[in-house]
Amino acid sequence: MVSNSGKVTTPRHRIVVVGAGFGGLETVYRLAGASADITLIDRRNHHLFQPLLYQVATASLATSEIAWPIRHLLSSRKEVTTLLATVTGVNTEARHVALEDGSTLPYDTLVLATGVRHAYFGHDEWEPFAPGLKTLEDATTIRRRILYAFERAERESDPQRRAAYLTFVIVGAGPTGVELAGTIAEMAHVTLPPDFRNIDTRTARVVLIEAGPRVLAGFAEDLSAYAQRSLEELGVEVVLNQAVSDCSADGVICGGKQLASRTIIWAAGVRASPAAEWLGVPLDRAGRVIVTPDLTVPGHPEIFAIGDTVSVNDPEGKPVPGIAPAAKQQGRYVAQVIKARLSGDKAPGPFQYKHDGSLAQIGKRRAVIDFGWIKLRGSIAWWIWGIAHIYFLIGVRNRLSVAISWLWIYTRDQRSARLITQGRGAMEPKKPG
Repeated sequence: MVSNSGKVTTPRHRIVVVGAGFGGLETVYRLAGASADITLIDRRNHHLFQPLLYQVATASLATSEIAWPIRHLLSSRKEVTTLLATVTGVNTEARHVALEDGSTLPYDTLVLATGVRHAYFGHDEWEPFAPGLKTLEDATTIRRRILYAFERAERESDPQRRAAYLTFVIVGAGPTGVELAGTIAEMAHVTLPPDFRNIDTRTARVVLIEAGPRVLAGFAEDLSAYAQRSLEELGVEVVLNQAVSDCSADGVICGGKQLASRTIIWAAGVRASPAAEWLGVPLDRAGRVIVTPDLTVPGHPEIFAIGDTVSVNDPEGKPVPGIAPAAKQQGRYVAQVIKARLSGDKAPGPFQYKHDGSLAQIGKRRAVIDFGWIKLRGSIAWWIWGIAHIYFLIGVRNRLSVAISWLWIYTRDQRSARLITQGRGAMEPKKPG
């Protein structure tokens, strides 16, 4: 390449990062100082703190408290270009990514951090009736349906239809399902009763359905048992060893029985993004890319894949969980490898995941924490859970705002984000035909 002054210059290395979640953003952050031009592509203009997404869905926090504009986060990084676009494919021979408008973007190094989608186990037709929780749009959709169900119940004179509006079904008892069930129960039993005249919101049913033998299967058994007891004390009906066989606008079929409900939330499973399909490489049963120990795609050392997109084992041979700390660790590692390559230094050894612990909130003053070497439950776990989540938020303003919101809920049992912001057509699923 010849510059305007007539000097021959070497083109800068081109790094393309697809996905601005925890893994992708951490990669870009850690690439600071590298001799490269970086392009970060995401379908949305914001980075989302997904661990608190359920609190938006249950009217505890506003959307702006857990999401930040990507451009603002990287505004000081002049070597980083941010694109709002959807990647539709990767050409590994030509080394470019294809965008939805037909354009292409070349790369020398590619990092795929594309996350996951909802998995309905072959029943994608259930999604309109049982939305999952992965994006801000999902959270506001669920919030609308929850709040609208109480509003419709207030006006409904038929006892059966009113009961259906006051029945909330959560499918899947992992951390998201448990946190949703506990918070909805607290909202119905504590927050909302003074606000309604024709119904007693404390009669609402919150039903948590799990196909496995216990809630929070990834936690120690004693913590799982404590979580179930806590949910039941909050009024949640926990149904175990039962799989949902159908979802519709009228409710779910579970264990061969119909459960009438107008609000169903899916927290039962996820599947990987189509990254493996773009690359044409081997994938596991969940559609994740099976990467090498240095997180590169087999046969393509210039392509890295991280986060929920990949399947990789920890030093003990166990699968690395699809959680935010794991994605951030992988992002840091990939940035180290890329920097070492660019500077001609020796690359670090294989990626080694360090598990920092598992946390889940059940309700106010109720949480479980499993650090491996120590297990906590109850109030002290709840306070540690809150402090940890506030610490990992971006910016003093958001930390202060979330802390004040939680303090208000803790002392006054009020959730200030109880707004229905869409037209009536978006508030409940439509029956087919």
